[in-house]
Amino acid sequence: MTAEPITRTRLYAVDNLRIVLTALVVVHHCAVTYGNIPLWFYVEPAKDPSGAVLDILVVFNQAFFMGFFFLISGLFTPGSYERKGAGPFVRDRLVRLGLPLLAFLILLRPLVNFPTYPQANMPYWQYYFASWDPGPMWFVEVLIVFALAFAVWRHLRKPAAPRPAPLTFTAIALFVVALAVVTFLWRILVPSGSYVPVLGLPTPSYLPQYASMFAVGCVAQRRGWFESLPARAGWLGLVMAGVVTAVLLPLAGMTTGAASSAATALWESAFAVSMIIGLSVLFRERFNEQGPRGRFLAEHAFTVYIVHPIVLVALGFALSGLHAAAIVKFAAMLVLALPLCWALAYAVRSLPGAKRVL
Repeated sequence: MTAEPITRTRLYAVDNLRIVLTALVVVHHCAVTYGNIPLWFYVEPAKDPSGAVLDILVVFNQAFFMGFFFLISGLFTPGSYERKGAGPFVRDRLVRLGLPLLAFLILLRPLVNFPTYPQANMPYWQYYFASWDPGPMWFVEVLIVFALAFAVWRHLRKPAAPRPAPLTFTAIALFVVALAVVTFLWRILVPSGSYVPVLGLPTPSYLPQYASMFAVGCVAQRRGWFESLPARAGWLGLVMAGVVTAVLLPLAGMTTGAASSAATALWESAFAVSMIIGLSVLFRERFNEQGPRGRFLAEHAFTVYIVHPIVLVALGFALSGLHAAAIVKFAAMLVLALPLCWALAYAVRSLPGAKRVL
């Protein structure tokens, strides 16, 4: 097989993964809207047991999906740097990430911030600055930092030649253990549930996972790990995600203090790595093609990530008169939100000059 089909296959599979992960972001925030974890612009805390189901969905999703986003970002970073060079690479990252961040803060955030304003008892301009928060664009903030750190690192050392090398089970196991240890130690300083104001980091306790996954993505591009993982690693990764959940989550629940925190860190690390490997291979083997619809969804995925809060907050108000179980309202919002998010993204990218950035 020639190099070109391999490259195209990899890109199609990764593009399709980005679509699914973006949809999971929408799923995640719909679940937060009606669950018992009120970390969103508009929330209706659950008044029935089905809210616990949504909370479980949020916990499992949180354990891996943002780390997966950072890994995919890292996968394309070295190639972008090599093609553009240091200066153009940095400018491109600041434009393609910085401008959407500013657009959200200045234009979109006021539109989604109103649900909590009536309780503020202050002029809106004062409330706007007092409640400064980039919302889901915290991901872009952190990604800018990672991209700049990569540019500095590459400036200080010569690029390493691509060295294809299979990813071994021993290396994966050591990475899981190391990530779990670092996460456990990090959470002594930054406990789970911490929040960083102004920067708006909702999950700073996961920063070791985010940074390590971005780094793994950068290395994976040079070592060819995405292409070289065996096909059996797909189902094996998904099975292992279930096994570590069955073993480690009960252990975390039955223990307290440091033991519970250590078991949780180990579960999150093992679950994230297992899911990422499983889904990466599954999409490479089964979902490595893309027709016009898939291309449309992929082209608008990043814009969906930016604009989806507007859709979800609007739907929250629209569905506020619906009296139903939390999981029913979640399902109703999700069915409406996914097509509306992509429709709004299409409208935004149709604006003059928008596609240069988005």
